[in-house]
Amino acid sequence: MSLYSDYMAEIATRKAELGLNPKPIDSADLLSEIIEQIKDTTNEHREDSLKFFIYNTLPGTTSAAGVKAKFLKEIILGQQTVAEISSEFAFELLSHMKGGPSIEVLLDLALGDDESVSRPAADVLKTQVFLYEADTDRLSVAFKKGNAIAKEILESYAQAEFYTKLPDIDEKIDVVTYIAGEGDISTDLLSPGNQAHSRADRELHGKCMITPEAQQEITELQKQHPNAKVMLIAEKGTMGVGSSRMSGVNNVALWAGKQASPYVPFVNIAPVVAGTNGIAPIFLTTVDVTGGIGLDLKNWVKKVDANGNTVTDENGDPVLEEAYSVATGTLLTIDTKAKKLYKGDEELVDVSSAFTPQKVEFMKAGGSYAVVFGKKLQTFAAYTLGVEAPQVYAPSKEISHADQGLTAVEKIFNRNAVGVASDTPLHAGSNVRVKVNIVGSQDTTGPMTAQELEAMAASTISPMVDGAYQSGCHTASVWDAKAQANIPKLMAFMNKFGLITARDPKGVYHSMTDVIHKVLNDITVDDRAIIIGGDSHTRMSKGVAFGADSGTVALALATGESAMPIPESVKVTFKGNMAKHMDFRDVVHATQAQMLKQFGGENVFQGRIIEVHIGTLMADQAFTFTDWTAEMKAKASICISNDETLIKSIELAKSRIQIMIDKGMENEAKTLHGLIKLADERIAGIKSGEQPPLAPDDNAKYYAEVLVDLDQIAEPMIADPDVNNEDVSKRYTHDVIRPVSYYNDKPVDLGFVGSCMVHKGDFQIIAKMLRNLEQQNGSVTFNAPLVVAAPTYNIVDELKAEGDWEILAKYAGFEFDDANPKTAARTKYENILYLERPGCNLCMGNQEKAEPGDTVIATSTRLFQGRVVADSSEKKGESLLGSTPLVVLSTVLGRFPSIEEYKAAVEGIDLTRFAPPTEELTTKYTGQAVPVKVI
Repeated sequence: MSLYSDYMAEIATRKAELGLNPKPIDSADLLSEIIEQIKDTTNEHREDSLKFFIYNTLPGTTSAAGVKAKFLKEIILGQQTVAEISSEFAFELLSHMKGGPSIEVLLDLALGDDESVSRPAADVLKTQVFLYEADTDRLSVAFKKGNAIAKEILESYAQAEFYTKLPDIDEKIDVVTYIAGEGDISTDLLSPGNQAHSRADRELHGKCMITPEAQQEITELQKQHPNAKVMLIAEKGTMGVGSSRMSGVNNVALWAGKQASPYVPFVNIAPVVAGTNGIAPIFLTTVDVTGGIGLDLKNWVKKVDANGNTVTDENGDPVLEEAYSVATGTLLTIDTKAKKLYKGDEELVDVSSAFTPQKVEFMKAGGSYAVVFGKKLQTFAAYTLGVEAPQVYAPSKEISHADQGLTAVEKIFNRNAVGVASDTPLHAGSNVRVKVNIVGSQDTTGPMTAQELEAMAASTISPMVDGAYQSGCHTASVWDAKAQANIPKLMAFMNKFGLITARDPKGVYHSMTDVIHKVLNDITVDDRAIIIGGDSHTRMSKGVAFGADSGTVALALATGESAMPIPESVKVTFKGNMAKHMDFRDVVHATQAQMLKQFGGENVFQGRIIEVHIGTLMADQAFTFTDWTAEMKAKASICISNDETLIKSIELAKSRIQIMIDKGMENEAKTLHGLIKLADERIAGIKSGEQPPLAPDDNAKYYAEVLVDLDQIAEPMIADPDVNNEDVSKRYTHDVIRPVSYYNDKPVDLGFVGSCMVHKGDFQIIAKMLRNLEQQNGSVTFNAPLVVAAPTYNIVDELKAEGDWEILAKYAGFEFDDANPKTAARTKYENILYLERPGCNLCMGNQEKAEPGDTVIATSTRLFQGRVVADSSEKKGESLLGSTPLVVLSTVLGRFPSIEEYKAAVEGIDLTRFAPPTEELTTKYTGQAVPVKVI
């Protein structure tokens, strides 16, 4: 059979079984066959082939795009004749291909001798922004040789006409409301983790957004209000909390946005989303990628009494009252000039935060990528011409306060800022471009990142990036048909692009399924680094890390840059002493609880940097805190360490990087060796005193300061999804933190120790508990299943070498075998210990899950509805989160322990210890704030 016949068979299957349209074409071989059928005017498939060529071929750097661009060039030059595709239409099609081979073709035509071709080619090139060095070098060389067309194109670029000639955004945008959910809406609702395998197939993945019923309701609203955009709302909550999901925004745009190009299927942009408490930071960045709008509605406010005091309910939570209704079907108007939301003539709320100059640029350009590339292109053109680039884009917002020191994040941003005009240090609120040091891509969003790289015509990693890693952790649990189809293809693409990859496309080294956050934490060797990673838990304990959508990851890989405001910070310090029976995980949860209590229920962490003065806790252990800050709704977190601890953490990172080298994971660019060199330089700087550890100035300004009292933590603390709360908006919020005594013999159906929230010490704790129980009772019996998944192979190898793996394996009813991996997800569990392959496992919920309706106690991070455990018809699934010793004991007992039982079980075990630093971890302000270094 021909490739075309195979494609037609696939089309028939998609339509019959899934009700879908033909899958967009990315294969050069298939498109070549289609082109041959177009050339044959008698071919029975010619009409369909024309439609596939014009409307169903993916642009950018896909192999199909290369073939399409070449054929269009032949048509323009008169070497091929297709009646339906004139020379003018061929140029139009090239203008929608975004970059890569299309730019190469346009440059060939524009820089040629035939003015009848070069002139229209130049006109198209003036509208393009996705040019890379190979393209700009050609223009530069041609200009220097006196080519008039090259000069004309450069002059257009220097004026940024590709942006200025675009239409302004509409002054009035009518919207019709749709309540997508009550309370915080996680990106799991918009793009479920268990459907991660289909994300690169946008039409198919769109079918999983919310529910089929919701999709139908959105469609009906569009029919009823054809001139209004459907605005998806998180009522009484925040939109887009949790995981970073470009796929979530893609799905919203697919159902409620507009098509980006008539010649590119299922790529929609410009959705409108809103939340009572606004949009989660990571999700808002993703909305910017599509040129969408994210509104903070503030439609529920705290009720106050006659004295102006907040009214609280019996639980001490603020009582909310409705300021105005956004019930489904309500017609509203966004005035983008006045930056107000109206209902008719009634002003409802100021929405100016959604229409900053930078965000308006994203909307006008069709997304943030075009703005980033446009700025780089304008700068290049002006430099080449030797002229000053006019101020076209909104200037970087540069805020500097006299006599005010810098927070840690302000120092990091000042160090990595690019293109800053100000001579004075920048403070929070400034909006700048920054160099990105480390980039991470994970395997369920990776296929989309690869698509984004192809779409923006990128072919290799930016030399500005110090290191980048492609993980295999999110699909580690089950090597099923979906993983076998997606992961090797992803690894081959990313390896060729220049990343260190978990799986070797050549099969030389053992495939690694290490959790991405742990690997990124290891390859981050500078506490002043900026890290971008394709997961919300990209929260390093060295440097500052931002979880990001697949598109922002792609942009960072391609350009080595990112653009964002410098966030405000909240300082977290500690006092008192940890009780011997407490684990550091209890400190993490208590921080959330004490913060909410200190600020009357207001989450001061939301959207800000948590600067935690952790002092002497090593990076592996401190990661437990920074990781959880995603659930605190913080934008990111920074650990402030003392000299000795930071040096030890970097030395540990060096040893882990060396292991990667020894396993054969180094690439041609010698990225890993380069990281070890950077680590040595950083250690030398600390030891010499020339470059001390990152620390804020002693008069830095914070949004708030939280003091955590360790003496108040007397019991293991549990984060509870509160699934039966009568107020649905208060379920699954990560804000309900309770002591273990609250649960008083509550049955436990399954325990899970794993994901990125644990480190080697947690597995040593399990081993010690098993030995203690064995010594006390002769053997260990589990009354509930216990699933254990180490985050990295390094931990497994070290436990084996030190003897702790032996006791784990002794009581394991299942132990992973890389030579014979599972090919199907487990649906039933026995009351045994399962030693699973390193990786995310139950925390992801895309492969393995607990049984529906189970009560799970886990070290995981996720309280999302249906993530770790789905509801059953009889009972809601619960995923309660706690420390490793609590999880282990609960599965042995089959219930939550009493505090007395817990204390007895951990007696003599060295839990993760923490003591507040004895010295102030700050830099003395001497009258002038001094950034670490300004680029």
